[in-house]
Amino acid sequence: MENTIKLPIGVPVFGGRVKSILSFVFSASIIGSLVGCTSTGEEMHGHDNEEDVVSMTMATGPYFQSGEDITPSGKVWESVDNMSDEFSTATIDTAKWQLEPVGNGWNWIGRPPGLFQPENVSIENGKMTVTVGVLDQPQTINGKEFKYKGAIVRSKNPGQVGWYYETKMKANKTEMSSTFWLMTKYDCHKKLELDIQECVGVVSPDADQWATGWDRIFHSNCIHRQTTCVDKLQLQNSVKPFTENHQRYFVYAAWWKSKDEIQFFLDGKYVYSIHPEVDWDMPAFLQMAIETYDWNPVPANGGAVASAPVSDRKTQYEWIRTWKLNDAP
Repeated sequence: MENTIKLPIGVPVFGGRVKSILSFVFSASIIGSLVGCTSTGEEMHGHDNEEDVVSMTMATGPYFQSGEDITPSGKVWESVDNMSDEFSTATIDTAKWQLEPVGNGWNWIGRPPGLFQPENVSIENGKMTVTVGVLDQPQTINGKEFKYKGAIVRSKNPGQVGWYYETKMKANKTEMSSTFWLMTKYDCHKKLELDIQECVGVVSPDADQWATGWDRIFHSNCIHRQTTCVDKLQLQNSVKPFTENHQRYFVYAAWWKSKDEIQFFLDGKYVYSIHPEVDWDMPAFLQMAIETYDWNPVPANGGAVASAPVSDRKTQYEWIRTWKLNDAP
């Protein structure tokens, strides 16, 4: 995510001091224990076929597997239309989504060497699609060189505490990311980033050692971002799906249940919670950033970003749905 310092899973930093949290050590072949999810050495298993995962085009509430519905008694879910989209139109609905990286209080054009460009976002076969690749010509902006193209899509409207956020997404198959998250606008005393899902499509041969397996991961963060007023605090957790993120569509979701708890769901099944150590209570905007990472760098020869067929260079969002609770009639 935006200028985030990445650490081994489960090792956050607060004021430069390493803190331990409930999490696990992740590698290509093992995951540790998760409360209410999996036991040591197990993987997260689920559907074999993407068509099993929320194939309907209309929904009356969040997607939950049988027995996993967390709707409180006496409540019903209502769609937040200005933060939901089935992508059934020919072009992006710019009343809902901002494609320009700069504007409306945002000023991030991408992490070099990956540049965010709105023209890389389109609607293809009923899916919002971000296509990555090599720029026609390298660009130097503010003294930094950009070689590759990606994009960021942001909601124009903010989400709130108590709401449920979900997307059906298929990752690209390159060294670049596929993500779904929320960010508050700048406040020196509290700038909050809630990463529901971030992954890469291909692990670079030059990746940091801890990044092994990030092409097959459901990974989430709560980051109280560092500013001139406060130190950084990062709490994170993750689970290993049964297949790589680029192989099919997954449903990634989070219930921002309260200022003290966020619950995370994979394919309609609860997997873990994160309990922030600050009040998580500021309005936040959905973000879908397809970017380059310094910890999973694109190889000097361009890697899959340059050589993969165009079909592998697409991150696709079949839908994005946001829900809020109301009293049952």
